Amino acid sequence: MSDHILVERADGIATVTINRPKMRNAVSLAMWTAIGEETQALAKDDSVRAIVFRGAGTEAFASGADISEFKENRKDTETALHYNKQTEIAYRSIRNCPKPTVAMIFGYCMGGAMALAMACDLRFAAEGSKFGIPAARLSIIYGLDPVHQLVDLVGPAYAKDILYSARTVEADEALRIGLIQRLVPAAQLEAHTLDYLGKVASNAPLSIRGTKAQVRAIFEGITEQHRAHLAELGLETFNSQDYKEGTTAFLEKRAPRFQGR
Repeated sequence: MSDHILVERADGIATVTINRPKMRNAVSLAMWTAIGEETQALAKDDSVRAIVFRGAGTEAFASGADISEFKENRKDTETALHYNKQTEIAYRSIRNCPKPTVAMIFGYCMGGAMALAMACDLRFAAEGSKFGIPAARLSIIYGLDPVHQLVDLVGPAYAKDILYSARTVEADEALRIGLIQRLVPAAQLEAHTLDYLGKVASNAPLSIRGTKAQVRAIFEGITEQHRAHLAELGLETFNSQDYKEGTTAFLEKRAPRFQGR
Protein backbone atom coordinates (compact mmCIF):
# COMPACT_ATOMS: atom_id res chain seq x y z
CA MET A 1 0.00 0.00 0.00
CA SER A 2 1.32 3.45 -0.90
CA ASP A 3 2.09 5.69 2.07
CA HIS A 4 0.06 8.30 0.19
CA ILE A 5 -3.09 6.22 0.78
CA LEU A 6 -3.50 5.16 4.40
CA VAL A 7 -6.13 2.78 5.80
CA GLU A 8 -7.03 2.53 9.48
CA ARG A 9 -9.70 0.38 11.14
CA ALA A 10 -11.37 1.04 14.48
CA ASP A 11 -14.72 -0.05 15.94
CA GLY A 12 -16.03 -1.36 12.64
CA ILE A 13 -15.20 1.84 10.74
CA ALA A 14 -12.38 2.05 8.18
CA THR A 15 -10.80 5.41 7.37
CA VAL A 16 -9.10 5.85 4.00
CA THR A 17 -6.83 8.90 4.07
CA ILE A 18 -5.43 10.68 1.02
CA ASN A 19 -2.06 11.47 2.55
CA ARG A 20 -0.24 14.12 0.56
CA PRO A 21 -0.83 17.28 2.59
CA LYS A 22 2.14 19.25 1.19
CA MET A 23 0.38 19.14 -2.21
CA ARG A 24 -3.13 19.68 -0.85
CA ASN A 25 -3.59 15.92 -1.20
CA ALA A 26 -3.35 16.01 -5.00
CA VAL A 27 -4.00 12.48 -6.27
CA SER A 28 -1.37 10.79 -8.43
CA LEU A 29 -2.03 7.94 -10.82
CA ALA A 30 -0.53 5.48 -8.33
CA MET A 31 -2.85 6.85 -5.65
CA TRP A 32 -5.94 6.40 -7.85
CA THR A 33 -4.90 2.78 -8.32
CA ALA A 34 -4.37 2.32 -4.57
CA ILE A 35 -7.77 3.85 -3.75
CA GLY A 36 -9.48 1.32 -5.99
CA GLU A 37 -7.54 -1.61 -4.58
CA GLU A 38 -8.00 -0.63 -0.93
CA THR A 39 -11.72 0.06 -1.33
CA GLN A 40 -12.27 -3.32 -2.96
CA ALA A 41 -10.39 -4.99 -0.09
CA LEU A 42 -12.48 -3.17 2.52
CA ALA A 43 -15.67 -4.20 0.75
CA LYS A 44 -14.70 -7.84 1.41
CA ASP A 45 -13.60 -7.29 5.03
CA ASP A 46 -16.37 -8.53 7.34
CA SER A 47 -14.94 -6.55 10.26
CA VAL A 48 -15.65 -3.28 8.43
CA ARG A 49 -19.19 -1.90 8.68
CA ALA A 50 -18.63 1.55 7.14
CA ILE A 51 -15.91 3.54 5.37
CA VAL A 52 -14.78 7.17 5.68
CA PHE A 53 -12.75 8.86 2.95
CA ARG A 54 -10.80 11.96 3.95
CA GLY A 55 -7.72 14.02 3.20
CA ALA A 56 -4.78 14.35 5.56
CA GLY A 57 -4.96 17.53 7.62
CA THR A 58 -7.66 20.17 7.30
CA GLU A 59 -6.53 22.23 4.30
CA ALA A 60 -7.96 19.94 1.65
CA PHE A 61 -9.96 16.78 1.11
CA ALA A 62 -8.01 16.74 -2.14
CA SER A 63 -7.21 19.43 -4.67
CA GLY A 64 -7.94 16.95 -7.46
CA ALA A 65 -5.71 14.98 -9.77
CA ASP A 66 -1.98 15.74 -9.79
CA ILE A 67 -1.90 17.76 -13.00
CA SER A 68 1.92 17.84 -12.96
CA GLU A 69 1.74 14.19 -14.06
CA PHE A 70 -0.41 14.89 -17.11
CA LYS A 71 2.51 15.63 -19.45
CA GLU A 72 3.62 12.04 -18.96
CA ASN A 73 0.54 10.08 -17.84
CA ARG A 74 -1.98 11.78 -20.13
CA LYS A 75 0.28 12.80 -23.02
CA ASP A 76 -1.57 10.91 -25.76
CA THR A 77 -4.63 8.75 -26.39
CA GLU A 78 -3.08 5.57 -25.03
CA THR A 79 -1.88 7.07 -21.75
CA ALA A 80 -5.09 9.07 -21.32
CA LEU A 81 -7.22 5.95 -21.71
CA HIS A 82 -5.08 4.10 -19.15
CA TYR A 83 -5.30 7.03 -16.73
CA ASN A 84 -9.06 7.30 -17.14
CA LYS A 85 -9.42 3.56 -16.56
CA GLN A 86 -7.63 3.79 -13.21
CA THR A 87 -9.70 6.75 -12.02
CA GLU A 88 -12.91 5.04 -13.08
CA ILE A 89 -11.92 1.88 -11.18
CA ALA A 90 -11.42 4.04 -8.08
CA TYR A 91 -14.79 5.76 -8.45
CA ARG A 92 -16.60 2.52 -9.29
CA SER A 93 -15.10 0.70 -6.32
CA ILE A 94 -16.65 3.32 -4.04
CA ARG A 95 -19.98 3.50 -5.88
CA ASN A 96 -20.33 -0.30 -5.87
CA CYS A 97 -19.10 -0.85 -2.33
CA PRO A 98 -21.93 -2.60 -0.43
CA LYS A 99 -21.03 -0.75 2.78
CA PRO A 100 -21.97 2.82 3.73
CA THR A 101 -19.41 5.37 2.61
CA VAL A 102 -18.95 8.98 3.74
CA ALA A 103 -16.62 11.63 2.35
CA MET A 104 -15.44 13.74 5.29
CA ILE A 105 -14.39 17.03 3.71
CA PHE A 106 -12.13 19.71 5.13
CA GLY A 107 -11.08 22.57 2.87
CA TYR A 108 -10.72 22.15 -0.88
CA CYS A 109 -12.52 19.40 -2.78
CA MET A 110 -11.83 19.97 -6.44
CA GLY A 111 -11.80 18.20 -9.79
CA GLY A 112 -11.29 14.45 -9.52
CA ALA A 113 -11.72 14.70 -5.76
CA MET A 114 -15.28 15.86 -6.39
CA ALA A 115 -15.91 12.68 -8.37
CA LEU A 116 -14.48 10.63 -5.51
CA ALA A 117 -16.63 12.46 -2.94
CA MET A 118 -19.77 12.16 -5.10
CA ALA A 119 -19.17 8.41 -5.45
CA CYS A 120 -19.65 8.15 -1.68
CA ASP A 121 -23.12 7.72 -0.22
CA LEU A 122 -22.89 10.92 1.82
CA ARG A 123 -20.73 14.02 2.07
CA PHE A 124 -20.11 15.70 5.43
CA ALA A 125 -18.15 18.94 5.23
CA ALA A 126 -16.50 21.45 7.51
CA GLU A 127 -17.49 25.09 7.43
CA GLY A 128 -15.30 26.94 4.98
CA SER A 129 -14.96 24.01 2.58
CA LYS A 130 -14.82 24.79 -1.13
CA PHE A 131 -15.93 22.72 -4.11
CA GLY A 132 -15.34 22.93 -7.83
CA ILE A 133 -14.83 21.13 -11.13
CA PRO A 134 -12.35 23.09 -13.29
CA ALA A 135 -12.58 20.79 -16.32
CA ALA A 136 -13.65 23.67 -18.58
CA ARG A 137 -10.41 25.49 -17.75
CA LEU A 138 -8.35 22.45 -18.79
CA SER A 139 -10.24 21.50 -21.97
CA ILE A 140 -11.37 18.27 -20.33
CA ILE A 141 -14.84 16.72 -20.50
CA TYR A 142 -15.67 15.49 -17.02
CA GLY A 143 -16.60 11.79 -16.83
CA LEU A 144 -20.15 10.75 -17.62
CA ASP A 145 -20.74 8.81 -14.39
CA PRO A 146 -19.56 11.69 -12.14
CA VAL A 147 -21.70 14.12 -14.15
CA HIS A 148 -24.64 11.75 -13.70
CA GLN A 149 -24.04 11.81 -9.96
CA LEU A 150 -23.70 15.60 -9.94
CA VAL A 151 -27.02 15.95 -11.79
CA ASP A 152 -28.62 13.51 -9.35
CA LEU A 153 -27.40 15.55 -6.38
CA VAL A 154 -27.99 19.14 -7.50
CA GLY A 155 -30.21 18.90 -10.59
CA PRO A 156 -29.38 19.62 -14.24
CA ALA A 157 -29.34 23.43 -14.03
CA TYR A 158 -26.90 23.64 -11.12
CA ALA A 159 -24.78 20.87 -12.65
CA LYS A 160 -24.49 22.87 -15.89
CA ASP A 161 -23.74 26.03 -13.90
CA ILE A 162 -20.91 24.35 -11.97
CA LEU A 163 -19.42 22.70 -15.07
CA TYR A 164 -19.86 25.60 -17.51
CA SER A 165 -18.40 28.22 -15.19
CA ALA A 166 -15.75 26.05 -13.47
CA ARG A 167 -16.45 28.28 -10.47
CA THR A 168 -15.79 27.54 -6.82
CA VAL A 169 -18.87 26.62 -4.80
CA GLU A 170 -18.77 27.76 -1.18
CA ALA A 171 -19.87 25.41 1.61
CA ASP A 172 -23.15 27.20 2.39
CA GLU A 173 -24.26 26.96 -1.23
CA ALA A 174 -23.10 23.35 -1.45
CA LEU A 175 -25.41 22.48 1.45
CA ARG A 176 -28.30 24.47 0.04
CA ILE A 177 -28.21 22.81 -3.39
CA GLY A 178 -27.74 19.28 -2.01
CA LEU A 179 -24.11 18.66 -2.94
CA ILE A 180 -23.30 17.94 0.72
CA GLN A 181 -25.57 16.53 3.43
CA ARG A 182 -23.98 18.01 6.57
CA LEU A 183 -22.16 21.28 7.21
CA VAL A 184 -20.41 21.23 10.59
CA PRO A 185 -17.87 23.46 12.39
CA ALA A 186 -14.41 22.15 11.52
CA ALA A 187 -13.59 21.30 15.11
CA GLN A 188 -16.66 19.05 15.29
CA LEU A 189 -16.60 17.36 11.89
CA GLU A 190 -14.54 14.29 12.74
CA ALA A 191 -16.51 13.52 15.92
CA HIS A 192 -19.82 14.15 14.14
CA THR A 193 -18.90 11.82 11.27
CA LEU A 194 -17.64 9.01 13.48
CA ASP A 195 -20.64 9.31 15.81
CA TYR A 196 -23.01 9.06 12.84
CA LEU A 197 -21.23 6.05 11.38
CA GLY A 198 -21.05 4.43 14.81
CA LYS A 199 -24.86 4.43 14.82
CA VAL A 200 -24.92 3.11 11.26
CA ALA A 201 -22.39 0.38 12.12
CA SER A 202 -24.61 -0.85 14.96
CA ASN A 203 -27.51 -1.47 12.56
CA ALA A 204 -28.03 -4.64 10.54
CA PRO A 205 -25.39 -4.84 7.77
CA LEU A 206 -27.59 -7.01 5.53
CA SER A 207 -30.42 -4.50 5.74
CA ILE A 208 -28.10 -1.61 4.87
CA ARG A 209 -26.59 -3.59 2.01
CA GLY A 210 -30.09 -4.17 0.61
CA THR A 211 -31.06 -0.52 0.93
CA LYS A 212 -27.91 0.56 -0.87
CA ALA A 213 -28.61 -1.93 -3.65
CA GLN A 214 -32.17 -0.60 -3.98
CA VAL A 215 -31.03 3.00 -4.29
CA ARG A 216 -28.39 1.99 -6.83
CA ALA A 217 -31.04 0.15 -8.88
CA ILE A 218 -33.27 3.23 -8.89
CA PHE A 219 -30.31 5.42 -9.86
CA GLU A 220 -29.33 3.13 -12.73
CA GLY A 221 -32.89 2.42 -13.87
CA ILE A 222 -34.56 -0.69 -12.51
CA THR A 223 -34.17 -3.78 -14.70
CA GLU A 224 -35.34 -7.37 -14.27
CA GLN A 225 -31.77 -8.20 -13.29
CA HIS A 226 -31.99 -5.64 -10.49
CA ARG A 227 -35.32 -7.08 -9.34
CA ALA A 228 -33.94 -10.62 -9.24
CA HIS A 229 -30.87 -9.52 -7.30
CA LEU A 230 -32.93 -7.52 -4.80
CA ALA A 231 -35.33 -10.43 -4.30
CA GLU A 232 -32.36 -12.67 -3.59
CA LEU A 233 -30.97 -10.18 -1.06
CA GLY A 234 -34.38 -9.97 0.62
CA LEU A 235 -34.61 -13.72 1.06
CA GLU A 236 -31.04 -13.90 2.32
CA THR A 237 -31.80 -11.25 4.92
CA PHE A 238 -35.06 -12.91 5.96
CA ASN A 239 -33.26 -16.24 6.47
CA SER A 240 -30.31 -14.70 8.33
CA GLN A 241 -29.25 -15.01 11.96
CA ASP A 242 -29.47 -11.22 12.15
CA TYR A 243 -33.18 -11.29 11.32
CA LYS A 244 -33.76 -13.69 14.23
CA GLU A 245 -31.57 -11.53 16.46
CA GLY A 246 -33.40 -8.35 15.46
CA THR A 247 -36.87 -9.71 16.17
CA THR A 248 -35.75 -11.40 19.40
CA ALA A 249 -34.05 -8.23 20.64
CA PHE A 250 -37.17 -6.21 19.84
CA LEU A 251 -39.38 -8.56 21.85
CA GLU A 252 -36.88 -8.67 24.71
CA LYS A 253 -36.60 -4.86 24.66
CA ARG A 254 -32.81 -4.83 24.30
CA ALA A 255 -30.32 -3.57 21.74
CA PRO A 256 -29.67 -6.09 18.96
CA ARG A 257 -26.18 -7.48 18.34
CA PHE A 258 -25.89 -7.92 14.58
CA GLN A 259 -23.16 -10.06 13.04
CA GLY A 260 -23.81 -9.51 9.32
CA ARG A 261 -24.92 -13.10 8.69
